[in-house]
Amino acid sequence: MRSTHTKLAKTLVLGLFGALAINTAQADIYGHWNPIMHEDRLERGPGPMAGDYAGLPINDAARMRGDTWTASLLTVPEHQCKPHPSTYGFRGVGNLRIWQVIDEETQELTAIRTHISWQAQKRTIWMDGREHPDEMYPHTWGGFSTGHFEGNTLVVETTHIKNSWMRRNGLAFSDQASMLEYFIPHGDTMTHVMMVTDPVYLDDVFIKTNGFSARAQSTMAPYPCRYAIEIEREDGEIPHYLPGQNTAPVEFAEENGIPYEAGRGGGITMLPEYMNVVQAWRMENMTYEERMGDGIPPGNER
Repeated sequence: MRSTHTKLAKTLVLGLFGALAINTAQADIYGHWNPIMHEDRLERGPGPMAGDYAGLPINDAARMRGDTWTASLLTVPEHQCKPHPSTYGFRGVGNLRIWQVIDEETQELTAIRTHISWQAQKRTIWMDGREHPDEMYPHTWGGFSTGHFEGNTLVVETTHIKNSWMRRNGLAFSDQASMLEYFIPHGDTMTHVMMVTDPVYLDDVFIKTNGFSARAQSTMAPYPCRYAIEIEREDGEIPHYLPGQNTAPVEFAEENGIPYEAGRGGGITMLPEYMNVVQAWRMENMTYEERMGDGIPPGNER
């Protein structure tokens, strides 16, 4: 299953290159960009429902970690001013600026810098051919990134990322995760493709895409953040669920009329044909009133 998904991911990216190639002749990635929010708008805006792991290639360890999470964790001072990690920031909100760093002596491109206005997310992508450091190198929210161009497309590899979030409902990436990205400009828009692998929490490649719209200028105001005591707690008290206490996964499945297993994610839930499993489950679990409301005589569901 893993090799199949990996090949599919590469095929999708190559297909995206081909589809956009005719529009990239005069495009580049530098300048000001605003996020295009129509793709996965609910997830990127209000956020996903607690317990919603559907369609993600997670393993049992990721599910257990997600089930221990509660939104009350965000009231703890140490968790209030964290910026998005590089594995999430480009799918979040906030204007983006991208610019070159040129060596004054050689006039060669040394690095590409990015800045996202929300929580002042800063990132350096090294373009001078340097190697990634060893495993003892510090991990940061942005990670250690190196890049190169394939035509007008910027290809970036990132390692050394802090333990961070895959989704804003408790699903996480470990500090062993690595990311491959494609920044594909085409006219006044840019497509961003990210592919994350994680030996701790993923069974396969985690793939997301999003877009940006070019702007002549955008607001990049400072983003000061100061923590505050929102809820009085005993020293060392951290909000969490113990195993078996979190009812959100069951509630998510019931509210959306899907099998409990579908909401738990896993590689199989990424596949289009998994909808057949969901539909079959719905037919088997429909009440008499629901069948009649849908115009399905009892006993003739299939």
